[in-house]
Amino acid sequence: MTTIPDPRPPSTAPAALRFSGVEVRRGQRTVLSGVDLAIPAGSVTVVLGPSGAGKSTLMHAATGALPLAAGRIEVLGEPLPTRLRPLFALRRRIGVLLQGSGLLSDLSVGENVALPLRAHTRLPEALLQRVVAMKLNAVGLAEAAGLSPQQLSGGMTRRVALARALVLDPPLMLYDEPLTGLDPIACGVILDLIRRLNDTLGLTSVVITHDVEDGLAIADRAVVVANRGIVFDGTPAALRDSRDPLLRQFLDGTPDGPIAFDYAGADRRSTASRPALPPEPAA
Repeated sequence: MTTIPDPRPPSTAPAALRFSGVEVRRGQRTVLSGVDLAIPAGSVTVVLGPSGAGKSTLMHAATGALPLAAGRIEVLGEPLPTRLRPLFALRRRIGVLLQGSGLLSDLSVGENVALPLRAHTRLPEALLQRVVAMKLNAVGLAEAAGLSPQQLSGGMTRRVALARALVLDPPLMLYDEPLTGLDPIACGVILDLIRRLNDTLGLTSVVITHDVEDGLAIADRAVVVANRGIVFDGTPAALRDSRDPLLRQFLDGTPDGPIAFDYAGADRRSTASRPALPPEPAA
């Protein structure tokens, strides 16, 4: 069993998101098993891994959208609720940016951003519009409030969705493939916003992406999901330097290796084949 070294000093930051012995199934298939992971508050953590490995499943489990077969999740220091009312209350403290953006085509840009405020607050209209303007300004779209989503480029649409995800001032942001379908310039803009907003607003950000180098460029830490579990948890530098065959297969795009390509084979693969993790940072 391979041990992946992690040269980081132990973290003293509390965990904004913690998975303990988490198992998630979709139907009869176990997608994740025995997941132990702590995301430090204030960090940008990039979650990498092959398609179908369970990266988005981690995010859905963290928001309560998928039930756990086993284990426990803590979000912002609290156990993930199972009852709907407290779960909905917790979700208001989590911003989610989906790869499809999810803007409503019959609403203006400003009204798309205002939607969570109208649903969850009773702000006076003047104050609501001021908050919307502030969030659009934060993503570089101060003049776009009156436009329709159809008038925007793909990168601008993604930025409007980011403004909407931030409008309730959530302390935790989850990004599911935020760079999908964007040109290199738009990717750079989105990555810069993720890093800058995380630091200026004091957020914790979890970014699921296939763009290895772009993701690692803004990350404080990297997590790799494969073979139904976490196979790496450490610094971007340690991941780039790793000689572990499984990690090299993913980073180098090699078709043959420890990560199974066949669907049935992936489900039968023993979890004992995963490399061991370095000690978890102190929370």
